Amino acid sequence: MAEGLCRHLRGDVIEPYSAGIEKHGLNPLVAIVMREIGIDISSQRSKTTDDIENAEFDYVVTVCGHANEMCPVYPAKTKVIHRGFDDPPRLAESAETEEEALIHYRRVRDEIRDYIFNFTALT
Repeated sequence: MAEGLCRHLRGDVIEPYSAGIEKHGLNPLVAIVMREIGIDISSQRSKTTDDIENAEFDYVVTVCGHANEMCPVYPAKTKVIHRGFDDPPRLAESAETEEEALIHYRRVRDEIRDYIFNFTALT
């Protein structure tokens, strides 16, 4: 979600990369809630930090506790920021219908969108 939202909202000043500790594939419910707000992330693919290890970053923003704990060490010029968000798949585990699950995905999507929209480190 974060990569798609960054490209859509702040693509003029952010060149986003997203990567996790493990590859999980594109969650279909994430694709649904992103499509609801006009963002197609169907071409995005799940990556690990190893997949982007040669990229240089000004900022690394971790969005979950596990990623924050396992985040690789970056050169001193890279500012690492942790802004944790709830994990939609975990929240949706007890949902009885897809619509109930989507409520969690929408909330987290909107929280990430607001964070990116208001990210002032670049302005």
